[in-house]
Amino acid sequence: MQLSIRHETSYHYSTPPAYTIQQLHLTPRAEAHQHVLSWQLSTAGQLHGYTDAYGNLSHMLTLTQPHNSLSIVATGVVETTQPVQGRIANGDSLSPLIYTVPTRFTGATPGVLELAAACLPDGKAQTRHLMLLAQHIFGAVKYQSGATEVSTTASAALRMGIGVCQDHAHIFLACCHAHGIPARYVSGYIDPGNTGHAASHAWVDAWAEDRDYTGWVSIDVTHARLMTDAYCRLAIGRDYDAAAPVRGVRRGGGDEAMSVNVQIVPQ
Repeated sequence: MQLSIRHETSYHYSTPPAYTIQQLHLTPRAEAHQHVLSWQLSTAGQLHGYTDAYGNLSHMLTLTQPHNSLSIVATGVVETTQPVQGRIANGDSLSPLIYTVPTRFTGATPGVLELAAACLPDGKAQTRHLMLLAQHIFGAVKYQSGATEVSTTASAALRMGIGVCQDHAHIFLACCHAHGIPARYVSGYIDPGNTGHAASHAWVDAWAEDRDYTGWVSIDVTHARLMTDAYCRLAIGRDYDAAAPVRGVRRGGGDEAMSVNVQIVPQ
């Protein structure tokens, strides 16, 4: 499948900030099941490209002059193929064990431990265990756009029983980490089809030990299904902080209004 993607993030400020720095994960990863046919980042300021510790293609954006607004536009076409049973080739030079460490989003609480114990064995899991966990989260935390913020933890979303894809991913990670099972956050895009969910998306990779396979399996917790060729992967990391498409700080600027528009067209 070929996915034509346009992702625009816009900021407007009540007073001009003097300085802005943004970390961008807006370039699709180089992986066996996706190939970038064309891609471009357009924005004001200076862009410095680099590869981060997780192997993500990243940019640092800096603006050193006062500005009333900022627009960051990523556009391109990505060709994807469907992973067999959601299995992702492990081209990562890092040990999967680095993805067993809890973060500020994925700490174990009594609610997390109870959910994990209902679905996962200790130390290792088969794909069927991981899918059972995704289905439990799908049933326990209803998708509701705008229900949480980027700072919401897994335990808080689980307690509220509502959340977005980021929360579903963090709850899944928290449960896996509590049982010593490697799992990592994935940010990217999905062709929404008729699901009604945003085209900008978050899901997980989890380390499966099946009878015929040991490695990463990619799971969309929000839809309780394995990743297909309708997905484009931007970045991986321990949690949202490490893989967010856009994160940054500014000096000054007063009040900020941000808008995000993502368009995905399958070709």
